[in-house]
Amino acid sequence: MSKNGKTALITGSSRGIGAEMALRLAADGFDIVVNYAGNAAPAQEVADKIKTMGGEAIVVQADVSDPQAVTAMFDATEQAFGGIDVVINSAGVLKLATIADFDDATFDQSVAINLKGTFNVCREAARRVRDGGRIINLSTSVIGMRLPTYGVYVATKGAIEALTQVLAQEMRGRNITVNCVAPGPVGTELFLEGKSPELIDRMAKMNPLERLGRPDDVANLVSFLSGPEGGWVNGQTVRTNGGMC
Repeated sequence: MSKNGKTALITGSSRGIGAEMALRLAADGFDIVVNYAGNAAPAQEVADKIKTMGGEAIVVQADVSDPQAVTAMFDATEQAFGGIDVVINSAGVLKLATIADFDDATFDQSVAINLKGTFNVCREAARRVRDGGRIINLSTSVIGMRLPTYGVYVATKGAIEALTQVLAQEMRGRNITVNCVAPGPVGTELFLEGKSPELIDRMAKMNPLERLGRPDDVANLVSFLSGPEGGWVNGQTVRTNGGMC
């Protein structure tokens, strides 16, 4: 592994797409901050894999909906690695119900983690990411599908896409790009849980490539946006979904 002297902080990176992004950026030479909210064991497993690969990684607990916890996470990153070059907002929750049936507590949780959490991390990143760095947010291609029960989820993600465009403008003069990656259905444990084989097969065939996305499909795009080749892409939402919509 060839180290590039840069550091990437990835929220929600203890499993699924977040974990895959952490492993890919470690392979690209970044020192990695693996963030988790509640369960330390999977996060430590990701960090251990990175170290086995020859990379450097630390594990930092933080609930992204808590501004003080986010500040402490950035503090820990700077103390461990001296600075921050890439910040990726991968932490999120997927709570589904019709708008008529969505209860207040679940609505507040969705907004607190998906939207406020992304805002908290973007705000700190805007202050601390080194010049020439990258900020990458996660949205969803489901925004374009208008699926019943996804209303609150896509509302939070739509707000993230708007936030991304504005922050890209506000980073003027520092050579920092801000982009959004919007996956379609990806075959993670979180996505597969509770779905019948028939539903999974139907969703897999919504795109002309007729398969679910894989975590590495998303990680490959994030790797490009985080590296020097992606430096001219800015203020964009890239829908990585196999042509679903």
